[in-house]
Amino acid sequence: MDQMKKLSLILLIMLLGAEVTTAQVSEEQRTKDVQTIDNLIEALYASISGDKGEPRDWERFRNLVIPEARLIPTGRNEDGENVYRVYSPEEYIGMSDNYFLENGFYEYEINREEHHYGRVVHLFSTYGSKNSKTDAEPFNKGINSIQLFNDGERWWSVTIYWAHESEYNPIPEEYSGSN
Repeated sequence: MDQMKKLSLILLIMLLGAEVTTAQVSEEQRTKDVQTIDNLIEALYASISGDKGEPRDWERFRNLVIPEARLIPTGRNEDGENVYRVYSPEEYIGMSDNYFLENGFYEYEINREEHHYGRVVHLFSTYGSKNSKTDAEPFNKGINSIQLFNDGERWWSVTIYWAHESEYNPIPEEYSGSN
């Protein structure tokens, strides 16, 4: 086999290997993801979760949110002031992708409170964050305030607005999942 064919074969094997390691969920699964609130929330957490070095399923994530969605983390700055940042889905992906790959990040739901009004739903989804699914305890907890919209065909996430638990901001008992 000449050098060019060998190089082509090596590149093909590498590309196929990359496809296997970045496999996305099927179109059928993406359709299921948006049929119920439970499915959407499960898919939302799954799309951003994975061990160190494991690519996230950003196509799945994009399928869950309206293009104009907003992701809004809150916290306290070094001066002790309450602050927030606003990201589009693409800005959030760009900001978090390398961190998730380099450190591992697994987020899961602990508790949920839902409020419905027609096609509009508001959730308080208490979460735990780990670096790996196998970690015994979360390194962080908090609450995602998630707004959902049903267009008559499927559910969409419109806003995900969150705060981490801290000594200044403990999770109230009614949202802790322990009652």
